[in-house]
Amino acid sequence: MKPLRVSAISYLNTAPLMWDFEHTSVGSSFEVSYTIPSQCAASLQHGSGDIGIIPAAAYTTVPDLVILPGVAIASRRAVRSILLVSKVRLEDIRTVALDNSSLTSVALLKVLFSRWWGGGRSYELQGPDIHHMLKEHDAGLVIGDPALRIDRSQYITYDLAGEWIRFTGKPFVFAFWAVRREALQHTDLDLAAIFQQSRDNGLAPQNLQQIAREWAPRLGLTPDEIKCYLTENIHYYLDPYCIEGMNLFFRYASECGALPQAPGLCFLEHNTAVL
Repeated sequence: MKPLRVSAISYLNTAPLMWDFEHTSVGSSFEVSYTIPSQCAASLQHGSGDIGIIPAAAYTTVPDLVILPGVAIASRRAVRSILLVSKVRLEDIRTVALDNSSLTSVALLKVLFSRWWGGGRSYELQGPDIHHMLKEHDAGLVIGDPALRIDRSQYITYDLAGEWIRFTGKPFVFAFWAVRREALQHTDLDLAAIFQQSRDNGLAPQNLQQIAREWAPRLGLTPDEIKCYLTENIHYYLDPYCIEGMNLFFRYASECGALPQAPGLCFLEHNTAVL
């Protein structure tokens, strides 16, 4: 059988999920490539990838996806890496530059404005350069590693996960593993177990320490800051509370027109899709 093609995200928060694929023989069973969240979803939509750590929002637009259970990039508190960065007060924001690598965070921002912050803003997709974003806009949405590099002392910042949790009391799911339904016909691997085990190994203390040492110089952060982010700000489990929060997000995003209505969640069970 041909190896399944895995499309992963080239951000720090994905590093623990990819541990086995990069450090053990598991990687030889897959073809792994790295990209940004929006392109990860596109690879599954276009058939150039079989499995992807897709933005939650992509589940509403990419057909025939099956969710690998138990694994997510989520948050139960402020996440630090999904920021609305502004040069004016929230009520004075009229124009927002949106990070073009994002799908879910863009929809979340629109939900926040529509339901709680007050609507009427205009949006424009741009690259995640906050200085360029703020030249022509009141605020900019920045996600992932670029957000971790923001000097928050220079701006007014709003943590989108923190705001969602403040208003709803529920966790927020940014991404999860999904597989194209058609690709399941071409493997006998226990995909759910493989991806859960990779997550568990990546979160082992000694491996987290190695990730922190490797990523600290790339992001200009200390190893302790990296470990804190991965263990306190990111929640890597697609548990019932996260699923509840994700369903609420899908509902709110559909109601305000930020996303189409989501299909029912379809999970992989013994390499069989189960609603």
